Amino acid sequence: MNDLEDDRADSGDRAEAVLDPGGLDALVRALKRRGRTVIGPTVRDGAIVLDELDSADELPHGWGVELEAGQYRIRRRPDGAAFAHSAGPQSWKTYLHPERARQWTVDRDAANGPVVRAEEPRSVSYAFLGVRPCDLRAIRILDRVMGGGRYRDPDYLSRRTGAFLVAVECTEPGATCFCVSMGAGPGVDAGYDLALTELVDASGHRFLCRSGSEEGAAVLAELPRRSADESVRTAAAGVVREAAEHMGRSMPPVDLRSLMRDSLEAERWDDVTSRCLSCGNCTMVCPTCFCTTTEDVTDLTGDHAERWRRWDSCYDLDFSFLHGGPVRATPRSRYRQWLTHKLGTWHDQFDSSGCVGCGRCIVWCPTGIDLTEEAGALHREASRKEAAP
Repeated sequence: MNDLEDDRADSGDRAEAVLDPGGLDALVRALKRRGRTVIGPTVRDGAIVLDELDSADELPHGWGVELEAGQYRIRRRPDGAAFAHSAGPQSWKTYLHPERARQWTVDRDAANGPVVRAEEPRSVSYAFLGVRPCDLRAIRILDRVMGGGRYRDPDYLSRRTGAFLVAVECTEPGATCFCVSMGAGPGVDAGYDLALTELVDASGHRFLCRSGSEEGAAVLAELPRRSADESVRTAAAGVVREAAEHMGRSMPPVDLRSLMRDSLEAERWDDVTSRCLSCGNCTMVCPTCFCTTTEDVTDLTGDHAERWRRWDSCYDLDFSFLHGGPVRATPRSRYRQWLTHKLGTWHDQFDSSGCVGCGRCIVWCPTGIDLTEEAGALHREASRKEAAP
């Protein structure tokens, strides 16, 4: 266990209440009073994206999404649901492990020589509103990758430590969602400060709100609320259960770690990489991919230089470049590296899968490559070989 792993929501003895839609704005105001920067979903440029919120009015009320492999569209809904949409193009990684971060600067000083100044980690107190169960799992995975072990990332820790997480259980999974088969949703049971289940039915529009930490309970106590009765609990459990029964995708019910290990020479890799563009979109939108590279830049005078860390992708030809050339010179080797790491060798490094079933890599692949389809094809190929005389 590392410093970021805690026991939030490990007990059923927590505060619980019902919020009306106006309670969301009260929640945003309460978090801002505590000095937190509130980040949540909003509609912009034809997508539901994450951004800083000043009020709950900026949430995507009445908006849903239509998802398919290589396709994303927002659509109007007949109700005013605020969280009836699936994962968008961004994840919370955008804020916890941003795509570019300056490491240090150096200036030429005629009297004293080069002066190097390390970049201090940014001091920010985040509140994430609308964290999906799959993304909640992804944050905990990143905690282990970036905040655990011998080599911890101080920039990640400065952003993550103390972040207030408001989870929202999924009630309408998208066509590319497969969190159930990865054990990452659609309900939440740990790791949050507050958890919301949105209900829009004949009894009205409301939210069952559960606290999962002392601070969560304190925030809930500041909000206009009413007691949760058994009918609300039953309705909330019902919509989450129904969501679990209507996933758009699923992984084959096999040991994916062993499947990846035993399929390194499978013929299927040639099929999928005939379609793969090696663009790296899947790694950019993935909520757990964390690879980076560094770049040094100077001004025109040569008196000032900076080192920046930026996201990198294992699909980049230079990612595995060593003296003499890249280790993974073909799209086949690069796609295989990504999928076998995500579903297989991630276990060896971090004791879990690196996939949470959010489906972003399927939606944002320009050629519609579906990793659940590829895993299924690898399994069928392995089964045929085992059955062959």
